[in-house]
Amino acid sequence: MSGPLLVIVGDTLLDRDVEGTVRRVAPDAPAPVLDEESVTDRPGGAGLAALLAAGQGHDVALVTAIADDDAGSRLCELLTEAGIAVYPLPLAGATAEKVRLRAAGQVLVRLDRGGDPVAPGDPSEAALEVLKEASAILVSDYGRGVARNPRLRAALQEAKAPVVWDPHPNGPAPVPNVRLVTPNEAEVRKLADDAGSGPMLSTVHRAGQQLRQRWRAGAVAVTVGANGAVLCHAGSTPLVVPAPNAADGDTCGAGDRFAATAALALASGALVSEAVQQAVTAATEYVAAGGVTVALAPPADKPDRQTEEASRVIARVRAQGGTVVATGGCFDLLHIGHLATLQAARKLGDCLVVCLNSDSSVAALKGPDRPLTGQGDRARLLAALDCVDAVVVFDEPTPEAVLARLRPDIWVKGGDYADGGPDLPEAELMHRWGGQTVIVPYLDGRSTTRTIAAARGHSEGNS
Repeated sequence: MSGPLLVIVGDTLLDRDVEGTVRRVAPDAPAPVLDEESVTDRPGGAGLAALLAAGQGHDVALVTAIADDDAGSRLCELLTEAGIAVYPLPLAGATAEKVRLRAAGQVLVRLDRGGDPVAPGDPSEAALEVLKEASAILVSDYGRGVARNPRLRAALQEAKAPVVWDPHPNGPAPVPNVRLVTPNEAEVRKLADDAGSGPMLSTVHRAGQQLRQRWRAGAVAVTVGANGAVLCHAGSTPLVVPAPNAADGDTCGAGDRFAATAALALASGALVSEAVQQAVTAATEYVAAGGVTVALAPPADKPDRQTEEASRVIARVRAQGGTVVATGGCFDLLHIGHLATLQAARKLGDCLVVCLNSDSSVAALKGPDRPLTGQGDRARLLAALDCVDAVVVFDEPTPEAVLARLRPDIWVKGGDYADGGPDLPEAELMHRWGGQTVIVPYLDGRSTTRTIAAARGHSEGNS
């Protein structure tokens, strides 16, 4: 980590925008027909808060519940590619999705998937450990159960870092003694059961003070849209923080930007009043700049056929209570040493997924004269082995992104590391979701480099 570590805890969902054009009405119903032109995926909820903070160059970890389904895999992929360290809690239900069908900038209909919230499983030890390492903690509650987890709540109550809690009307109360709670005007009215008689300022101050005392929080900052925020603290007079300028536009994510900015300001030693002022400025600038569509980088392409097949294999095995094993490598000129490693890996579980370096990845690692066999042929040879259940090709130097997407139970490395030496590079990543990294021995004298050298020596001798 190069700077302060912001750990975000909360519910993540998948936002999917389907853009298209409407040119006609359906013949069988009085409904517009949307001709799909593009689909954009992005993390929502706590995932959006993490993405926005990471996009500003901050070190971010996300403790959230993610199901073993296609939407959950897509979320892991998007978050990991953004540089966010994901510590997933197991989720027996489906990943929540919000699908918006849009035409000419307008939402025609929103389809919600995932059903009623299901309580997630307990966090891994790695997730609890990262809370201890945090410089600041933001609880981004979207009412789906993560903030209710008893082990997480106990860890949050014991945390040394400042905690900012962004509440939800369907979620639990913040743990006692958090530094700052950040509801918006509608949320504070609902949470305090205040009908809102009288001017806005007196209403939100009354409701904010009621909640501050009920929750035993240090302060409550009520965001009031373009009017800025009202800080309710131990004194009887509220601090009104106006927006620095007028900002019209999409406010999606503005509350996340506000809360994350406040948390990071507190981590740097700012007073609560100073943190709220910084947060109001940041949220206003965010909306004025164009909101979420401008703040986020273009999304990655949809997962390819190989990755989708691997996800199906993993889902089937997990549905039966099985163990998912993965291994990786270049596998250029497949030889008996590779086979021994793959067979040993397959015996450790109920399916084996091979993460295969692409041609460009191999060239970057091994030099411009490698690989000798293209990725298509290498993938087909591996997939033809009885001990291999799926193959996924990746372009990066390391398989971290694909591992975060697939989340195997066991990651197998070859015997290079059998006698100690440097830490396994993927071990920390696996530890985040309670996975295990193991080593299996190589067959002595078998390696692709030696095979190539021997073949070249034989060829030169014959010449």
